[in-house]
Amino acid sequence: MTFRFKGKPPSRRQFLAGAAASTAGAISAGAARGEGDPLITEPQYWAQGFGDPVDEAPYGLPIEFESDVIRRNVDWLTADTISSVNFTPIHALDGTITPQGCAFERHHSGAIELSKPDYRLMINGLVDTPLVFSYNDLERFPRENHVYFCECAANSGMEWAGAQLNGAQFTHGMIHNMEYTGVPLKTLLQEAGLDAAGDLSDKWVYVEGADASSNGRSIPMEKALEDCLVAFKANGEALRKEHGYPVRLVVPGWEGNMWVKWLRRVKVTDGPVESREETSKYTDTMADGTSRKWTWVMDAKSVVTSPSPQSPITHGKGPLVISGLAWSGRGAITRVDVTKDGGKTWQTARLAKPGEKRALTRFYLDTEWDGEEMLLQSRAMDDTGYVQPTKDQLREVRGLNSVYHNNGIQTWLINSDGKAENVEVS
Repeated sequence: MTFRFKGKPPSRRQFLAGAAASTAGAISAGAARGEGDPLITEPQYWAQGFGDPVDEAPYGLPIEFESDVIRRNVDWLTADTISSVNFTPIHALDGTITPQGCAFERHHSGAIELSKPDYRLMINGLVDTPLVFSYNDLERFPRENHVYFCECAANSGMEWAGAQLNGAQFTHGMIHNMEYTGVPLKTLLQEAGLDAAGDLSDKWVYVEGADASSNGRSIPMEKALEDCLVAFKANGEALRKEHGYPVRLVVPGWEGNMWVKWLRRVKVTDGPVESREETSKYTDTMADGTSRKWTWVMDAKSVVTSPSPQSPITHGKGPLVISGLAWSGRGAITRVDVTKDGGKTWQTARLAKPGEKRALTRFYLDTEWDGEEMLLQSRAMDDTGYVQPTKDQLREVRGLNSVYHNNGIQTWLINSDGKAENVEVS
């Protein structure tokens, strides 16, 4: 077993310090307060006058006290924010559903403004009748609701060579989990007719976005007909601009680059198109320099979100709730184990509810903290029998040249003062 502390270059330290500092100042509490608390015994200003009227905020916004719960980017990660990513504040959220306003963004040429009246979706290629749908057309088809996670293939990618980013938001925050409403892609393909395609076992669809990057990916017909969704709502409301308003593709369990936003075309083809996003990008370079492609599925993964570097222990010794997220693109999470000593001993965590297929699962470990250092890790298992690997186990197969699909076990060092930092125990 190897133990490596992370190095913190000055530019990164300066960037990450602000996030941790925001949690300072919380009250120290190990038990309920006794009598004499003035916040209980004395009148308070909020109870001595009127509050805001019902129309103060026609679209409800978070209260100012939660202003730190925001997406964040890493300024040195990309040359420009037009083609970049920001991160979901998973350290500050609970449950599993991600508010749209907190859900991470990834753009290749910026988020575009495309109105519903101007929206069109074309189905062409090896179909009986090429079709073009308006937004209103899509809303007339029978629709479905499903909760799925969307994870960028590069989530945790900076951690391949060692511990780098000091916060769960930055190591694992390229993920969100929302309830999507839309029309199964299968329905639209059947509307266009697939007899012209012949044997579907070797057919593909090429999906393309309307933005300037023309982001496009090839998807095997089997997956297209299984569970892909042409979605126009998330968490009950219209998609946000940054998430592909008015229509995006949902490809459950597969890497986020395939969830094409501002979806404009679905072309049925004899084979993969071999686009930029599936050849020079979104392939996994191995130790010998060769690259794997078609590595679409996001394998089982988990992370402790609290305590973590942006969510330190502030209450001192005593009862402690360790919380985190687990997910699998192959199925449902069935179990999560947590270790406080870097993998020497493990305890089975409590799942907030039974795992759902291709959706986030919240886990808790209710424990006691004695004020000593901890090496926190979580390890997820799904209903296919897959067990989340260590980073060393991944490296034995794939070396150090990879960026994508890092689902290795994450470690937080919890210091005696309750603060946490990113380290590696492999």
